[in-house]
Amino acid sequence: MGTGVSPRNQLFRRKPVRAFLAEAEAEAEADSGGLRRTMGVFQLTMIGIGGTIGTGIFFALNTTVPKAGPAVILSFVLGAVTAALTALCYAELASAVPVAGSSYSYAYATLGELAAVAVGWCLLLEYAVSAGVIAVTWGQYLNDLTERLFGAQLPAVISAPPGSGGYLNLPAVVLVGLCCLLLVRGARESAVVNTVMVLLKLAILALFVVVGAAGFDAGNLHPFAPMGFAGIGAAAATVFYSFIGLDAVSTAGEEVRNPRRTLPLAILCALLVITAVYVLVALTGIGAQPWTAFEGQQAGLSAILERVTGGGWPGPVFSAGVVISVVSVILIVLYGQTRILYAMGRDGIIPPVFCRIEPRRGTPVTGTVLVGGFVALIAAVVPLEALANLTSMGALVAFAVVSLGVIILRRREPDLQRGFRVPGYPVVPLLSIACCGYLIHQLPPATYLLFGGWLALALAVYLLYSRHHSRLSACGERENAS
Repeated sequence: MGTGVSPRNQLFRRKPVRAFLAEAEAEAEADSGGLRRTMGVFQLTMIGIGGTIGTGIFFALNTTVPKAGPAVILSFVLGAVTAALTALCYAELASAVPVAGSSYSYAYATLGELAAVAVGWCLLLEYAVSAGVIAVTWGQYLNDLTERLFGAQLPAVISAPPGSGGYLNLPAVVLVGLCCLLLVRGARESAVVNTVMVLLKLAILALFVVVGAAGFDAGNLHPFAPMGFAGIGAAAATVFYSFIGLDAVSTAGEEVRNPRRTLPLAILCALLVITAVYVLVALTGIGAQPWTAFEGQQAGLSAILERVTGGGWPGPVFSAGVVISVVSVILIVLYGQTRILYAMGRDGIIPPVFCRIEPRRGTPVTGTVLVGGFVALIAAVVPLEALANLTSMGALVAFAVVSLGVIILRRREPDLQRGFRVPGYPVVPLLSIACCGYLIHQLPPATYLLFGGWLALALAVYLLYSRHHSRLSACGERENAS
């Protein structure tokens, strides 16, 4: 199929910011309905917190402490600093391009179509795999709770994927299915449920800090960095996937009121809460038990409470709270992925089935069901622990592109209305890119091979489908990349 556009211009053509804004407003006003603006700052902040505080603190200590020792506290700080620098860049782009799609849409407006496709596929990888990892983690705490309450766990044959002692992770499938049903009902209802769960999650983490502090032993912090700075960097790179909730905030660009103000404010508020919680919980956990005890530990934070209290009530209460509250992470991760696919489908990059809105509910019902089915399949049959690094790679690439997008958009459209501007420009975006690059460098070689294969698949889909069906091709628009 010919497009009338040279191959070079196809790869680098950009979708103008004004086209994004006009498209979003036209759909919102149409009788058939686009996404509905129903959320404010508080609900959006809860989305950021709900999509971030979860696996990164309930599970990742078991995999990162063996890499860094007690210095994993600095790994969380390094990840938080990188996320903070990037969050400022997200805040500016979200206020300038307040539409669905997150960094995919920002890349389309600044770097061009091929870069947008690559970023979009990075986000799909980041969200799908992380959702699966979180579902598996939820199953660990569910087993811990049933063991404490009833003295028995679910049979491994139906609660673990192949390669991990079972055939099917049924609890993870059920969890993903319930979250999809809630998302289908509507964004407003999902946001309310998420808010309740986030408040519960913060309450049980506060319980962990208060109770765990009673068992704090400064001797557990020595030696502080047994693997040196290399271990700190490796642990930070692994745990970085837990910061994707910040990206999820910006996927809601077409479902919040006054997005130019709401989006940046929610991103920054969420980051402050997330950083404080991560550092406090990591410090408490490291101080409450020797760092060598973390490796292979199931439902780690609950086990720490049991060690501190001698088997008292805090352990079961904590596990019950995790079982309930981690649902919010799956909910937000699935929400973010469906909105990115919605934006890609609207642009013709993927089939239009993903951008069809059910008028009565105002949600992409078909896209949500397809996403849920895919994530449920991953969580059911794939051992996911080894893929955490791959999720971090996708997140870091997307975050670096956002930071670069701030610089490009400032140069190309200096007069564009922005509800927020990055302080310390251009130093902050450049530092963000450098930090993301450093953490990418710390990932193992196998991650690069898997990521390269994923991008090769993205390129094949682009060449065979996306470039022919892109709405820029259909409209005959030509954007110069220079």
